[in-house]
Amino acid sequence: MARRVRYCVAMSLDGFIAGPNGEADWIVMDPEIDFRELWNQFDTLLMGRRTYEAAVARLGASTLQTVKVVVASRTLRPQEHPGITIVSELTRSEMEKLRQQARKDIWLMGGGELFRVLLEMQEVDAVEVTTIPVLLGSGVPLLSATGHRTVLKLTTHKVYRSGIISLTYEIQTNS
Repeated sequence: MARRVRYCVAMSLDGFIAGPNGEADWIVMDPEIDFRELWNQFDTLLMGRRTYEAAVARLGASTLQTVKVVVASRTLRPQEHPGITIVSELTRSEMEKLRQQARKDIWLMGGGELFRVLLEMQEVDAVEVTTIPVLLGSGVPLLSATGHRTVLKLTTHKVYRSGIISLTYEIQTNS
């Protein structure tokens, strides 16, 4: 059975997933959110190069060794990054292979540009946004400019005491 690709991301109230210099220090770790339960839903992380480099810096390489890590990058060299899969061009064929190999869902982690590319390819099944109550003013947007409209259907939501709001949408149509 093919697994779902879920774009799971933290976002500021004004629509940014990282600060102007890629910083994520504004993302608070709410004790009400069960991160272990979230991580257990995935066995594959799909990300772009900048997200990968930030994840290694923030989480450490050992944390990423518990799951399959696939990085979309034209500049990273596989011999310099053992233990991860580097894909220079994400095609529908590559995505189908990933879906077939995964036993759990695939976490599309960060990266507004990679999200846009996969959304336009109709390779994203769900958008899960956790809105952090902060206004950054500028930074990396949730989604880079696209000429496509995508209709979403809200499937779940949760409001935390801290003011964080988690929203889960299923992709309905691309037009």
